[in-house]
Amino acid sequence: MKNVEKGPDSSNEIKVERELVIPGDFLSEKDLKSGMGTYNDTERTYASQLGVKNIRAGYINVVPLGGRYIPRSGDYVIGNIIDIGPSNWLVDIKAPYPAPLHVNEVPWRVEFGDTARFLFVGDTILAKIQNVDEIKRVHVTMNDHDLRKLTGGLITEISHSKVPRVIGKGGSMITLIKRYTKCRMFVGQNGRIWIDGNADDIMVAVSTIERIEAEAQVMGLTDSIKDYLEERYSERSEEIETK
Repeated sequence: MKNVEKGPDSSNEIKVERELVIPGDFLSEKDLKSGMGTYNDTERTYASQLGVKNIRAGYINVVPLGGRYIPRSGDYVIGNIIDIGPSNWLVDIKAPYPAPLHVNEVPWRVEFGDTARFLFVGDTILAKIQNVDEIKRVHVTMNDHDLRKLTGGLITEISHSKVPRVIGKGGSMITLIKRYTKCRMFVGQNGRIWIDGNADDIMVAVSTIERIEAEAQVMGLTDSIKDYLEERYSERSEEIETK
């Protein structure tokens, strides 16, 4: 199923990149490499799951419409500490299984048995998927730029499959939200989003993200979201002026 929208000249059609596919749908000949959510049959690539066809950096992928987040090495995620051991923590990253975080993978010097002094159950962290082995065991690290324990702000959650729409091409969508709301934000590939700022602005950011998730397949979404933010802040300006 492929969507098209009319250009300024109604005789022209603009091909839309967001094409919904089902398992077994033909995707590409040999000119593109097979990526996530696909499989090869000789020199042809087919969809292996229900999702949206996506082409990036010479690879063809199928982004799932739902389901659990499947970690990949290098992904940045927001995790919750759910258990503590003498030399590691167990982190919920919205994947099928929790991921261990070893004391050697944090920016502090932690003595054996002293883990609870640094991170406790219920704490939230910014982390990176360090590796995923052949049997899908995941390890995370905090030894990278800007990774840290999160304090303050608010965490909202969306489907991990909608994260690319919240970020936008080249970061355009998230930059738009930040510019209007003046909030600090971090979007995890696992669908958790941290937002910090003025309480009213946080609520606008959350409602904007919810709108993006609900309308992820709509064409012209960036312009629609810009109009929505302009309207929200216009209303707030009018409220302030009338007080």
